[in-house]
Amino acid sequence: MYALGVDVGSASSKAVILDRNRKIVAAEVVQAGTGTTGPRRVMEQIFSKTGLHREDIVKLVATGYGRMRFEGADRQFSEISCHARGVHYLVPEARTILDIGGQDAKAIRLGNGGEVKQFFMNDKCAAGTGRFLEVMARVLETDLERMAALDTAADSPVSISSTCTVFAESEVISQLSHGASRENIIAGVHNSVAAKACGLVGRCGVEGTVVMTGGVAQNAGVVRAVSRELNREILVAPNPQTAGALGAALYAWDDARRERGDETG
Repeated sequence: MYALGVDVGSASSKAVILDRNRKIVAAEVVQAGTGTTGPRRVMEQIFSKTGLHREDIVKLVATGYGRMRFEGADRQFSEISCHARGVHYLVPEARTILDIGGQDAKAIRLGNGGEVKQFFMNDKCAAGTGRFLEVMARVLETDLERMAALDTAADSPVSISSTCTVFAESEVISQLSHGASRENIIAGVHNSVAAKACGLVGRCGVEGTVVMTGGVAQNAGVVRAVSRELNREILVAPNPQTAGALGAALYAWDDARRERGDETG
C-alpha cells in the first residue's frame, strides 16, 4: 500500500510517498508551482525515482495554494492542516511552526497531539517571503545559496525599514550607493524577513519548541535572525520544503488504511 501527498505551492511543487508502514519512501521538489508544469514534473520525478506508477497509489491528497487545480487527487486539505501534520510526524515535540514559502508565510501553534490551536497567515504581500529574498539577491548580484554565508561576515547589519518589496529594493540600492557592504545589507535583509515573520508568530503565540519549514528555512542566515528575534533556539524540520506534502501523504495514508480496513499490504 502506498499513499501520496502533493503540495502545490505558488513557487514550487512537492511530493511525498509513504509505504504501508507509514515510512517515507521518497520526497521530491520541483522549483515551479501552480499554473506551471511543476505539479506534473514532480509526479514524474517521484515515480521515476521509486519505480512506482499512479496505479500503485491507493490514495492521493493534494494541498497548497494550487491544490484545487491539481487533477487526480482523491481529497484536498489546507496547507495549515498538512504542515501541522507533517511537522508533528517529524518533530513530535514541536508546538510552534513558522513556515516561510515562496510568496507567503504562516505561523501555527500546535497542541500536544499535533492539532492546530491557532494560526496566522500572510498571503497578501511578498515581503518577508522567499520572493522577497529572490529580489534582494538579484539586486545584490548574488544567489540565495550564498546569502547565508555572506551573512556571517556582517559586522554592522543595515536596517531595512520598508515593508513593501518594491520600496525595500529601492532601499537596498540606496544602501549600496552609500557604500554599505553586501554582507551588512544581506544581514539586514535577513533581519527584515525575520521581523515580519516573527510578527505572525507573536500574534499566534510562541509555545515550546519552534520549528521552521518552507524553502526559506534552508537559509541559515534567516534561521539565525529568527532565533535572535524570538530569543530562542529554532529547529529546522528535516527536508523543510516537503513538510506540507508529508502531511498530505499522512492524510492519504489514513484514508487508504480506512478503505482497506486492517489490510496493509
